[in-house]
Amino acid sequence: MDIVKGSDRIVGLDNADAGDGFVKWAPVKSMWMLTMTISAIIFAPLTVSWDALAVFLALTVVTLCAGHSVGMHRRLIHNSFSCPLWLEYALVYLGVLVGMAGPFGMMRQHDLRDWAQRQKVCHDYLCHRRGILTDYLWQVHCDIVLKRPPEFALEARLANDRVYDWMERTWMLQQALLALLLYAMGGWGYVIWGVSVRVAVSVTGHWLVGHYAHHEYRETDGDMSWRVTNASVQGRDVRIAGLISMGESWHNNHHAFPGSAKIGLLPGQPDPGWWFILLLERFGFASEIRTPESMPKRKELLRLPIDGTGWKVCDLRKRLWRRMFNAA
Repeated sequence: MDIVKGSDRIVGLDNADAGDGFVKWAPVKSMWMLTMTISAIIFAPLTVSWDALAVFLALTVVTLCAGHSVGMHRRLIHNSFSCPLWLEYALVYLGVLVGMAGPFGMMRQHDLRDWAQRQKVCHDYLCHRRGILTDYLWQVHCDIVLKRPPEFALEARLANDRVYDWMERTWMLQQALLALLLYAMGGWGYVIWGVSVRVAVSVTGHWLVGHYAHHEYRETDGDMSWRVTNASVQGRDVRIAGLISMGESWHNNHHAFPGSAKIGLLPGQPDPGWWFILLLERFGFASEIRTPESMPKRKELLRLPIDGTGWKVCDLRKRLWRRMFNAA
């Protein structure tokens, strides 16, 4: 297996600066999300039904779990397991249907952010440092323009892949194909709930988990079991979203072991993406699965003390609560 860590695709680092840049409105990205969100807000109440809700739930689970979490993130970006190429295409295509970006766009966004968060200085955009409203507008409707950016270089097997190139060029249009199928099955209710509501909820939810997993004040809300020394940004676990994020919200674990196919590492950390990979392995479709036990030790990784439940209790949380009670 060609093992490539996410940030290994970021090259040309001699003069690169992760902190010097500006945020710019991205009209296509913004109009895409405005269309999905506004149509969901207006038409979802008018078309709601039990079967439309079932379509929404089924497509959301499949595209987020098998598509985004397993296909796009754990397989394509981190190469954390091997599978047949036809299956990789199918999983990544489901990830494209989530509605965030094409495969190359997702890899570029992920790897730039991953690289920036490991630097000594990181722009507020790349580490979700601003308040929740500003961060929403930035992440969902804008892009970052670094004055001295690094280069993004795909490995040869992906750069020359016509299927992925097609997915990248047509990722928005894929929703139209799905909409036609849903309309034939159940009319406009299926289209609104299966496309507009699903995309709006999935993309907004993805941003929200990222915000709470990275925001500099989130030690009051999220737990840490590991610290990556010399990194400007630490990932934090967002317990409440563990199941609905398909295991992606155990983000402190992911910062510690980015190449691991298993992200929910501790007891009480549900990881549906990992369960799906185990299912693929049982039927002979997944192999060379990487977990922390089989990965090289990281000298920059520091294990933090834990309490009796296996969770890190952040000192900042304790100080905050003491301050609140003292003030009262």
